[in-house]
Amino acid sequence: MTTLPRLFDSLLRGTGLAALALLCAVAAPCGQRVADLTAPDGTKLKATYFDAGKPGPGVLLLHQCNRDRKVWDRLAAELADAGMNVLTIDNRGFGESGGVPHDKNPDEAKVETEKWPGDFDAALAYLESQPGVTRTIGVGGASCGVNNSVQLARRHPEVRSLVLLSGPTDLNGRTYLRNSAKTPVFFAAADDDEFGSQTEIEWLYALTSNPGKQLVHYAKGGHGADMFPVHPELPGLITNWYVITLIKTPGRAPVQKDPPAISATARNLDLIDQPGGAVKVAARLAAARKTDPKATLFPEAPVNIMGYEHLNAGQNQDAIEIFKLNVAAFPESPNTYDSLSDAYITAGQKDLALQNVKKALELLPGDTKDPADFRKGLQETDEQKLKDLSGNKN
Repeated sequence: MTTLPRLFDSLLRGTGLAALALLCAVAAPCGQRVADLTAPDGTKLKATYFDAGKPGPGVLLLHQCNRDRKVWDRLAAELADAGMNVLTIDNRGFGESGGVPHDKNPDEAKVETEKWPGDFDAALAYLESQPGVTRTIGVGGASCGVNNSVQLARRHPEVRSLVLLSGPTDLNGRTYLRNSAKTPVFFAAADDDEFGSQTEIEWLYALTSNPGKQLVHYAKGGHGADMFPVHPELPGLITNWYVITLIKTPGRAPVQKDPPAISATARNLDLIDQPGGAVKVAARLAAARKTDPKATLFPEAPVNIMGYEHLNAGQNQDAIEIFKLNVAAFPESPNTYDSLSDAYITAGQKDLALQNVKKALELLPGDTKDPADFRKGLQETDEQKLKDLSGNKN
Protein backbone atom coordinates (compact mmCIF):
# COMPACT_ATOMS: atom_id res chain seq x y z
CA MET A 1 0.00 0.00 0.00
CA THR A 2 1.45 3.36 -1.02
CA THR A 3 1.54 5.91 1.79
CA LEU A 4 1.32 9.71 1.52
CA PRO A 5 4.97 10.16 2.59
CA ARG A 6 6.08 7.81 -0.21
CA LEU A 7 3.96 9.74 -2.71
CA PHE A 8 5.62 12.96 -1.57
CA ASP A 9 9.01 11.33 -1.89
CA SER A 10 8.28 10.21 -5.44
CA LEU A 11 7.09 13.69 -6.33
CA LEU A 12 10.28 15.20 -4.97
CA ARG A 13 12.22 12.77 -7.10
CA GLY A 14 10.34 14.05 -10.15
CA THR A 15 8.32 11.00 -11.07
CA GLY A 16 5.80 13.17 -12.92
CA LEU A 17 2.16 14.17 -13.18
CA ALA A 18 0.68 10.73 -12.51
CA ALA A 19 1.94 10.78 -8.94
CA LEU A 20 0.70 14.36 -8.53
CA ALA A 21 -2.76 13.37 -9.68
CA LEU A 22 -2.80 10.46 -7.24
CA LEU A 23 -1.71 12.72 -4.41
CA CYS A 24 -4.51 15.16 -5.20
CA ALA A 25 -7.05 12.36 -5.18
CA VAL A 26 -5.87 10.97 -1.83
CA ALA A 27 -5.03 14.16 0.09
CA ALA A 28 -7.18 17.11 -1.05
CA PRO A 29 -8.55 18.59 -4.25
CA CYS A 30 -5.75 20.22 -6.22
CA GLY A 31 -6.34 23.86 -7.17
CA GLN A 32 -9.08 24.25 -4.57
CA ARG A 33 -8.70 26.57 -1.60
CA VAL A 34 -10.86 28.29 0.98
CA ALA A 35 -10.91 32.08 0.67
CA ASP A 36 -11.77 34.73 3.24
CA LEU A 37 -13.50 37.79 1.79
CA THR A 38 -14.52 41.04 3.44
CA ALA A 39 -17.82 42.70 2.62
CA PRO A 40 -18.02 46.51 2.29
CA ASP A 41 -19.34 46.76 5.87
CA GLY A 42 -16.57 44.54 7.24
CA THR A 43 -18.56 41.30 7.49
CA LYS A 44 -16.41 38.23 6.85
CA LEU A 45 -17.54 36.00 4.02
CA LYS A 46 -16.32 32.49 3.38
CA ALA A 47 -15.75 31.24 -0.15
CA THR A 48 -14.05 28.44 -2.05
CA TYR A 49 -11.89 29.10 -5.10
CA PHE A 50 -11.49 26.37 -7.73
CA ASP A 51 -8.36 27.14 -9.78
CA ALA A 52 -8.32 25.86 -13.36
CA GLY A 53 -4.53 25.96 -13.32
CA LYS A 54 -4.36 28.06 -16.46
CA PRO A 55 -5.66 31.39 -17.78
CA GLY A 56 -9.36 31.35 -18.48
CA PRO A 57 -12.75 32.87 -17.70
CA GLY A 58 -14.23 33.12 -14.23
CA VAL A 59 -17.53 31.76 -12.93
CA LEU A 60 -19.25 32.93 -9.73
CA LEU A 61 -21.88 30.61 -8.27
CA LEU A 62 -24.54 31.85 -5.80
CA HIS A 63 -26.38 29.26 -3.74
CA GLN A 64 -30.06 28.88 -2.95
CA CYS A 65 -31.40 30.07 0.40
CA ASN A 66 -31.99 26.61 1.87
CA ARG A 67 -28.40 25.46 1.23
CA ASP A 68 -24.84 26.80 1.33
CA ARG A 69 -21.92 27.07 -1.10
CA LYS A 70 -21.04 23.37 -0.85
CA VAL A 71 -24.05 22.52 -3.00
CA TRP A 72 -21.92 23.70 -5.96
CA ASP A 73 -18.80 21.60 -5.22
CA ARG A 74 -19.28 18.99 -7.93
CA LEU A 75 -20.21 21.50 -10.63
CA ALA A 76 -17.39 23.86 -9.63
CA ALA A 77 -14.82 21.05 -9.90
CA GLU A 78 -16.13 20.10 -13.34
CA LEU A 79 -15.94 23.71 -14.50
CA ALA A 80 -12.36 24.00 -13.26
CA ASP A 81 -11.45 20.82 -15.13
CA ALA A 82 -12.95 22.41 -18.26
CA GLY A 83 -10.72 25.49 -17.95
CA MET A 84 -12.78 27.91 -15.84
CA ASN A 85 -11.79 29.49 -12.54
CA VAL A 86 -14.71 29.24 -10.14
CA LEU A 87 -15.69 30.96 -6.91
CA THR A 88 -18.48 29.73 -4.65
CA ILE A 89 -19.52 31.85 -1.67
CA ASP A 90 -21.63 31.47 1.43
CA ASN A 91 -24.14 34.33 1.56
CA ARG A 92 -23.92 36.35 4.76
CA GLY A 93 -25.97 34.56 7.39
CA PHE A 94 -25.36 31.18 5.73
CA GLY A 95 -22.77 28.44 6.10
CA GLU A 96 -19.44 29.73 7.35
CA SER A 97 -20.01 33.40 6.50
CA GLY A 98 -20.58 36.03 9.16
CA GLY A 99 -23.78 37.91 9.83
CA VAL A 100 -26.98 37.03 11.65
CA PRO A 101 -28.20 33.55 10.62
CA HIS A 102 -30.66 34.11 7.80
CA ASP A 103 -33.47 32.05 9.29
CA LYS A 104 -33.22 33.95 12.60
CA ASN A 105 -32.89 37.45 11.22
CA PRO A 106 -36.04 39.61 11.45
CA ASP A 107 -34.40 42.03 9.00
CA GLU A 108 -33.57 39.39 6.39
CA ALA A 109 -35.41 41.26 3.60
CA LYS A 110 -33.41 44.39 4.36
CA VAL A 111 -30.17 42.40 4.35
CA GLU A 112 -31.02 40.93 0.95
CA THR A 113 -31.69 44.30 -0.63
CA GLU A 114 -29.09 46.45 1.13
CA LYS A 115 -26.18 44.10 1.94
CA TRP A 116 -26.13 41.26 -0.55
CA PRO A 117 -25.38 43.40 -3.64
CA GLY A 118 -22.19 44.69 -2.05
CA ASP A 119 -21.27 41.21 -0.85
CA PHE A 120 -21.56 39.75 -4.33
CA ASP A 121 -19.75 42.69 -5.92
CA ALA A 122 -16.89 41.96 -3.51
CA ALA A 123 -16.96 38.28 -4.47
CA LEU A 124 -16.83 39.15 -8.16
CA ALA A 125 -13.94 41.55 -7.56
CA TYR A 126 -12.05 38.79 -5.72
CA LEU A 127 -12.65 36.36 -8.57
CA GLU A 128 -11.47 38.84 -11.18
CA SER A 129 -8.34 39.62 -9.13
CA GLN A 130 -7.06 36.04 -9.25
CA PRO A 131 -4.08 35.37 -11.53
CA GLY A 132 -5.14 34.16 -14.95
CA VAL A 133 -8.82 35.06 -14.64
CA THR A 134 -9.92 36.91 -17.76
CA ARG A 135 -12.69 39.52 -17.73
CA THR A 136 -15.05 37.08 -19.39
CA ILE A 137 -17.34 36.13 -16.54
CA GLY A 138 -20.20 33.72 -16.04
CA VAL A 139 -22.58 33.86 -13.09
CA GLY A 140 -24.90 31.12 -11.92
CA GLY A 141 -27.54 31.10 -9.23
CA ALA A 142 -30.25 28.91 -7.75
CA SER A 143 -33.48 30.12 -6.11
CA CYS A 144 -32.63 33.42 -4.35
CA GLY A 145 -29.35 33.25 -6.27
CA VAL A 146 -31.29 33.77 -9.52
CA ASN A 147 -32.15 37.39 -8.77
CA ASN A 148 -28.67 38.07 -7.41
CA SER A 149 -27.12 36.64 -10.57
CA VAL A 150 -29.27 38.78 -12.86
CA GLN A 151 -28.51 41.89 -10.81
CA LEU A 152 -24.78 41.20 -11.09
CA ALA A 153 -25.18 41.01 -14.86
CA ARG A 154 -27.03 44.35 -14.79
CA ARG A 155 -24.21 46.00 -12.84
CA HIS A 156 -21.23 44.37 -14.55
CA PRO A 157 -20.93 44.29 -18.35
CA GLU A 158 -18.15 41.70 -18.17
CA VAL A 159 -20.80 39.10 -17.23
CA ARG A 160 -21.28 37.32 -20.55
CA SER A 161 -23.32 34.26 -19.57
CA LEU A 162 -25.93 33.28 -16.97
CA VAL A 163 -27.21 30.01 -15.49
CA LEU A 164 -30.49 30.33 -13.56
CA LEU A 165 -32.04 27.45 -11.63
CA SER A 166 -35.47 27.46 -9.97
CA GLY A 167 -36.06 31.07 -9.01
CA PRO A 168 -37.46 34.50 -9.87
CA THR A 169 -35.99 37.92 -10.44
CA ASP A 170 -37.50 41.32 -9.75
CA LEU A 171 -38.95 43.93 -12.11
CA ASN A 172 -35.53 45.43 -12.88
CA GLY A 173 -34.14 41.97 -13.53
CA ARG A 174 -36.99 41.06 -15.85
CA THR A 175 -36.57 44.33 -17.72
CA TYR A 176 -32.88 43.51 -18.16
CA LEU A 177 -33.64 40.05 -19.54
CA ARG A 178 -36.27 41.47 -21.89
CA ASN A 179 -34.08 44.26 -23.23
CA SER A 180 -30.55 42.84 -23.10
CA ALA A 181 -30.17 40.46 -26.01
CA LYS A 182 -26.41 40.28 -25.46
CA THR A 183 -26.50 37.82 -22.54
CA PRO A 184 -27.28 34.15 -23.23
CA VAL A 185 -29.10 32.40 -20.38
CA PHE A 186 -29.42 28.73 -19.42
CA PHE A 187 -32.54 27.93 -17.37
CA ALA A 188 -33.51 24.75 -15.54
CA ALA A 189 -36.39 23.75 -13.26
CA ALA A 190 -38.44 20.73 -12.22
CA ASP A 191 -42.20 20.38 -11.92
CA ASP A 192 -41.98 18.90 -8.40
CA ASP A 193 -40.16 22.00 -7.11
CA GLU A 194 -41.31 22.41 -3.51
CA PHE A 195 -41.50 26.19 -3.96
CA GLY A 196 -43.29 26.17 -7.31
CA SER A 197 -40.42 27.93 -9.08
CA GLN A 198 -40.84 26.03 -12.34
CA THR A 199 -43.49 28.48 -13.55
CA GLU A 200 -41.25 31.46 -12.75
CA ILE A 201 -38.37 29.91 -14.68
CA GLU A 202 -40.67 29.29 -17.66
CA TRP A 203 -41.76 32.91 -17.41
CA LEU A 204 -38.17 34.20 -17.39
CA TYR A 205 -37.27 31.96 -20.31
CA ALA A 206 -40.25 33.23 -22.30
CA LEU A 207 -39.39 36.91 -21.77
CA THR A 208 -35.63 36.63 -22.31
CA SER A 209 -34.70 38.24 -25.61
CA ASN A 210 -31.38 36.51 -26.26
CA PRO A 211 -31.88 34.00 -29.11
CA GLY A 212 -29.34 31.60 -27.57
CA LYS A 213 -31.38 31.02 -24.42
CA GLN A 214 -31.95 27.42 -23.33
CA LEU A 215 -34.41 25.76 -20.98
CA VAL A 216 -34.12 22.30 -19.42
CA HIS A 217 -37.47 21.31 -17.91
CA TYR A 218 -37.72 18.15 -15.79
CA ALA A 219 -40.78 16.38 -14.41
CA LYS A 220 -38.91 15.57 -11.19
CA GLY A 221 -35.78 16.85 -9.53
CA GLY A 222 -36.70 19.28 -6.79
CA HIS A 223 -35.45 22.79 -6.19
CA GLY A 224 -32.31 24.46 -7.54
CA ALA A 225 -29.08 22.50 -7.23
CA ASP A 226 -31.04 19.68 -5.58
CA MET A 227 -31.71 18.62 -9.18
CA PHE A 228 -28.07 17.52 -9.58
CA PRO A 229 -28.32 14.13 -7.80
CA VAL A 230 -31.59 13.34 -9.57
CA HIS A 231 -30.23 14.39 -12.96
CA PRO A 232 -26.47 13.73 -12.93
CA GLU A 233 -26.25 14.94 -16.53
CA LEU A 234 -27.29 18.48 -15.52
CA PRO A 235 -23.86 19.62 -14.24
CA GLY A 236 -22.41 18.43 -17.54
CA LEU A 237 -24.98 20.43 -19.48
CA ILE A 238 -24.10 23.53 -17.46
CA THR A 239 -20.38 22.94 -17.94
CA ASN A 240 -20.86 22.61 -21.69
CA TRP A 241 -22.96 25.81 -21.63
CA TYR A 242 -20.17 27.78 -20.01
CA VAL A 243 -17.55 26.25 -22.31
CA ILE A 244 -19.55 27.52 -25.29
CA THR A 245 -20.54 30.93 -23.90
CA LEU A 246 -17.28 31.80 -22.12
CA ILE A 247 -14.52 29.98 -24.02
CA LYS A 248 -15.54 28.99 -27.55
CA THR A 249 -17.90 31.85 -28.44
CA PRO A 250 -17.93 34.32 -25.52
CA GLY A 251 -21.34 35.89 -25.03
CA ARG A 252 -23.02 33.75 -27.69
CA ALA A 253 -24.88 30.44 -27.77
CA PRO A 254 -26.60 28.54 -30.57
CA VAL A 255 -30.38 28.69 -30.83
CA GLN A 256 -32.01 25.77 -29.01
CA LYS A 257 -33.07 23.23 -31.65
CA ASP A 258 -36.19 21.96 -29.92
CA PRO A 259 -37.34 24.66 -27.50
CA PRO A 260 -39.83 23.41 -24.92
CA ALA A 261 -43.44 24.53 -24.96
CA ILE A 262 -44.23 27.35 -22.56
CA SER A 263 -47.28 26.94 -20.35
CA ALA A 264 -50.24 29.29 -20.61
CA THR A 265 -49.63 30.21 -16.96
CA ALA A 266 -46.12 31.49 -17.71
CA ARG A 267 -47.36 33.41 -20.74
CA ASN A 268 -50.11 35.02 -18.66
CA LEU A 269 -47.56 36.12 -16.04
CA ASP A 270 -45.46 37.65 -18.79
CA LEU A 271 -48.43 39.55 -20.18
CA ILE A 272 -49.56 40.81 -16.75
CA ASP A 273 -46.08 42.23 -16.21
CA GLN A 274 -46.29 44.45 -19.30
CA PRO A 275 -48.11 47.79 -19.69
CA GLY A 276 -51.84 47.17 -20.12
CA GLY A 277 -51.35 43.42 -19.78
CA ALA A 278 -53.40 42.97 -16.61
CA VAL A 279 -56.50 44.30 -18.36
CA LYS A 280 -56.00 41.82 -21.21
CA VAL A 281 -55.58 38.88 -18.84
CA ALA A 282 -58.66 40.05 -16.92
CA ALA A 283 -60.63 39.63 -20.15
CA ARG A 284 -59.17 36.14 -20.58
CA LEU A 285 -60.13 35.29 -17.01
CA ALA A 286 -63.70 36.49 -17.50
CA ALA A 287 -64.01 34.37 -20.63
CA ALA A 288 -62.57 31.30 -18.88
CA ARG A 289 -64.96 31.74 -15.95
CA LYS A 290 -67.93 31.33 -18.28
CA THR A 291 -67.06 27.64 -18.67
CA ASP A 292 -65.16 27.12 -15.41
CA PRO A 293 -66.24 29.39 -12.53
CA LYS A 294 -63.08 28.47 -10.60
CA ALA A 295 -60.58 29.21 -13.37
CA THR A 296 -57.58 31.30 -12.21
CA LEU A 297 -55.04 31.24 -15.12
CA PHE A 298 -52.09 32.15 -12.82
CA PRO A 299 -50.89 31.70 -9.22
CA GLU A 300 -51.73 34.35 -6.61
CA ALA A 301 -48.33 34.89 -4.94
CA PRO A 302 -46.13 35.95 -7.89
CA VAL A 303 -48.82 38.30 -9.17
CA ASN A 304 -49.08 39.89 -5.73
CA ILE A 305 -45.31 40.42 -5.66
CA MET A 306 -45.42 41.77 -9.21
CA GLY A 307 -48.04 44.31 -8.20
CA TYR A 308 -45.86 45.69 -5.41
CA GLU A 309 -42.86 45.85 -7.73
CA HIS A 310 -44.80 48.04 -10.15
CA LEU A 311 -46.17 50.09 -7.25
CA ASN A 312 -42.66 50.69 -5.88
CA ALA A 313 -41.52 51.66 -9.37
CA GLY A 314 -44.11 54.47 -9.41
CA GLN A 315 -46.36 52.67 -11.91
CA ASN A 316 -49.47 53.19 -9.80
CA GLN A 317 -52.15 52.49 -12.39
CA ASP A 318 -50.45 49.33 -13.61
CA ALA A 319 -50.18 48.18 -9.99
CA ILE A 320 -53.88 48.86 -9.38
CA GLU A 321 -54.86 46.83 -12.44
CA ILE A 322 -52.58 43.96 -11.37
CA PHE A 323 -54.05 43.87 -7.87
CA LYS A 324 -57.61 44.14 -9.23
CA LEU A 325 -56.88 41.15 -11.45
CA ASN A 326 -55.62 39.17 -8.45
CA VAL A 327 -58.78 40.03 -6.53
CA ALA A 328 -60.89 38.82 -9.45
CA ALA A 329 -58.93 35.56 -9.64
CA PHE A 330 -58.84 34.96 -5.86
CA PRO A 331 -61.91 36.68 -4.41
CA GLU A 332 -61.75 34.72 -1.13
CA SER A 333 -58.18 35.79 -0.33
CA PRO A 334 -57.97 38.64 2.21
CA ASN A 335 -54.41 39.36 1.10
CA THR A 336 -55.48 40.33 -2.42
CA TYR A 337 -57.81 43.01 -1.04
CA ASP A 338 -55.17 44.23 1.40
CA SER A 339 -52.69 44.64 -1.46
CA LEU A 340 -55.23 46.47 -3.61
CA SER A 341 -55.90 48.82 -0.70
CA ASP A 342 -52.19 49.69 -0.58
CA ALA A 343 -52.24 50.64 -4.25
CA TYR A 344 -55.30 52.84 -3.73
CA ILE A 345 -53.66 54.51 -0.72
CA THR A 346 -50.60 55.30 -2.81
CA ALA A 347 -52.84 56.70 -5.56
CA GLY A 348 -54.69 58.87 -3.02
CA GLN A 349 -58.01 57.04 -3.54
CA LYS A 350 -58.94 56.67 0.13
CA ASP A 351 -62.57 55.60 -0.35
CA LEU A 352 -61.58 52.65 -2.54
CA ALA A 353 -58.72 51.83 -0.16
CA LEU A 354 -61.13 51.78 2.79
CA GLN A 355 -63.55 49.56 0.90
CA ASN A 356 -60.83 46.97 0.25
CA VAL A 357 -59.46 47.09 3.81
CA LYS A 358 -62.93 46.32 5.14
CA LYS A 359 -63.27 43.41 2.70
CA ALA A 360 -59.91 42.00 3.81
CA LEU A 361 -60.97 42.15 7.47
CA GLU A 362 -64.31 40.55 6.60
CA LEU A 363 -62.60 37.58 4.95
CA LEU A 364 -59.84 37.02 7.51
CA PRO A 365 -61.86 34.91 10.03
CA GLY A 366 -62.66 32.36 7.33
CA ASP A 367 -59.15 32.25 5.83
CA THR A 368 -57.75 28.74 6.17
CA LYS A 369 -55.21 28.99 3.36
CA ASP A 370 -52.68 31.37 4.89
CA PRO A 371 -50.50 30.56 7.96
CA ALA A 372 -51.70 31.79 11.34
CA ASP A 373 -48.79 34.20 11.81
CA PHE A 374 -49.47 35.74 8.41
CA ARG A 375 -53.18 36.15 9.19
CA LYS A 376 -52.39 37.76 12.53
CA GLY A 377 -49.99 40.24 10.95
CA LEU A 378 -52.45 41.03 8.17
CA GLN A 379 -55.25 41.66 10.66
CA GLU A 380 -53.10 44.04 12.72
CA THR A 381 -52.04 45.91 9.58
CA ASP A 382 -55.57 46.22 8.23
CA GLU A 383 -57.03 47.30 11.58
CA GLN A 384 -54.47 50.10 11.69
CA LYS A 385 -55.24 51.07 8.09
CA LEU A 386 -58.94 51.07 8.93
CA LYS A 387 -58.31 53.55 11.75
CA ASP A 388 -56.13 55.75 9.59
CA LEU A 389 -58.52 55.79 6.64
CA SER A 390 -61.56 56.38 8.86
CA GLY A 391 -59.87 59.27 10.62
CA ASN A 392 -60.03 57.39 13.92
CA LYS A 393 -56.65 57.63 15.66
CA ASN A 394 -57.82 56.02 18.92
